[in-house]
Order: sequence, then C-alpha cells, then structure tokens
Amino acid sequence: MSKEFVIEVSGLCKSFGKRRVVNNLALKVRRGEIYGFLGPNGSGKTTTIRMMCGLLTPDAGSGQCLGYDILTQSAQIKRHVGYMTQKFTLYEDLTIRENLDFVARVYGMEHRRERVTASLERLGLLARANQLAGVLSGGWKQRLALAACLLHDPQVLLLDEPTAGVDPTARRDFWEQIHQLAAEGMTTLVSTHYMDEAERCHRLAYIAYGNLLADGTVSEVIARSALTTWVVSGTQLWELQTRLKNLVGIEQAVAFGTKLHISGHDAAQMQRSLSPYFQDARYHWELTTPNLEDVFISLMGQAKDTSL
Repeated sequence: MSKEFVIEVSGLCKSFGKRRVVNNLALKVRRGEIYGFLGPNGSGKTTTIRMMCGLLTPDAGSGQCLGYDILTQSAQIKRHVGYMTQKFTLYEDLTIRENLDFVARVYGMEHRRERVTASLERLGLLARANQLAGVLSGGWKQRLALAACLLHDPQVLLLDEPTAGVDPTARRDFWEQIHQLAAEGMTTLVSTHYMDEAERCHRLAYIAYGNLLADGTVSEVIARSALTTWVVSGTQLWELQTRLKNLVGIEQAVAFGTKLHISGHDAAQMQRSLSPYFQDARYHWELTTPNLEDVFISLMGQAKDTSL
C-alpha cells in the first residue's frame, strides 16, 4: 500500500442476503481530502464508506485506513474515526454541554470538561451550551453532532448525508467548517444528494447498484463523461421536451428552471437530430459544457441493476 494515501481499498464486495450492495470497488483517498460519494438511495454509498473505514467487514477485498488493515485492525481504525449519521442520535433531553460531556465519558477522555468547553468554542456552541438539544433547529443539531464527532480528535471523518433537512445558510456554514478541518489535515468522506455540495468536494465517486461509475475531481468526472450538452430557452418548452426525448442521439432532455438541457454522447447525431429546431425562431440554442447534474443523470441512465 502507498504511504501517499490515507485510505486505499480494492476489490471491496458486500452482500446482504442475496443482494449485492457493493461490487468490486476500488478507491484511494489522500490526507486532507474531502471525498464525496453520490448516487441514488440504496446505491451502496454508506456501505462503501463504512467498509473503507473498518466499520463494516467486506465479504471480499482488502485495504488500509490510516495504515491499519480494514479486515484485521478495525478496532484500531475506529479510535481515529468520527462518524456522523444522517439521523440525530444524541439525547434531546440533555443540554448541549451534557451531551458532549456524555460522549467524552464514553471515550474515557482525560480533562474532559476542558475538552468539552474547547469543542463548544470551536463549533460556536458556547452561548447555547445550556440549551436542551431537543429544542435546537436542524442546523444547530447538526453542529452539535459534528462537535461530538470531533471530541476525540479523529483523523478521518465520516458524514452520512449530514445536511439533510437543514436550511441553505446552515448548509453553507457546515461546509465552511468541513473545509477548515480539511485545511488542518482532516480527511472527510461524505455522502450527499446535493450537486452543489458535490462541487464543494475535492474528489467525487458516483456509485449506482454497488458499482463505481465515476471518480475524480469535478472537472475530471465531467471531461471523462464525453457528454455533449445543448441548452435551449424559449416558449412552450414542455412540448419541445417531449418531442426531443424521442429523437435519435438524444439521451436526456431535462428541465433546469426556464431552460432545457439536452445531452447525449454522439455529438454529430445530436446535431443532425436537432438541426430542424435550430431554425425555429421560438427557441434559442447554446452549446455548453455539461454540469455535474447532467453527467450524473447520464450515468444513472446507463447504470444496470446488478445487485440481484
């Protein structure tokens, strides 16, 4: 295994019953990277993340996390991993400080009161320390959960759809905190459904039906897709969208606000199919670089369910 990578796994497979959830997956993650995992519900994102960090034993495959073997040294890995689930799992009838103090006791931390206070200050929770967790908004609960994950100074942070159900301002603040942690050397694995959050990651992996369909930086993933995208604006776009979906070479026609994104892999065929509509004065056409959502919609359309 290379010392360049904090996490390096290959051939990971996992099944639950007869269903294959992760299929022969290989990935490498560098220290300080924010690595995003995208894909539809049930695609294997969370299972992959857990196996990469020794929290779940794969049926096949191998790898290391922080220099520890994911198969034989999971207990050592867990001491260096902070895990934030999608659902708030702390005690709503305890205050913010009491929750953090409880977590510190579970870890058997020395000087726990000082460490709890330092965590409160770091996450901007000190002024609310005596508020009950149950009365907090989604954004403040999220911040408390992150503080709890960071109490034992982990080297790797696992975030399972951490911003689900929080407002845009709280999401932005959360990602600023994650980037600050990355600048300090924290390695973060995060699953998300939000394209704008995916674009905040240093690298991405797109998983569908347990298979890795793409990985790399945002620009690399877009370039490797070899997708051609036209943007069209004008009137009666719903009617136009219905027509375009049936044309040869058109793989997707998707509404984005007041415009349509028309995409496919055969640029020449697309040009031939769309040329009659280029002459229609009702529409304005522009050839553009596909965005991340264009690429992922295309990937999902190509994916085959091999999990059964």
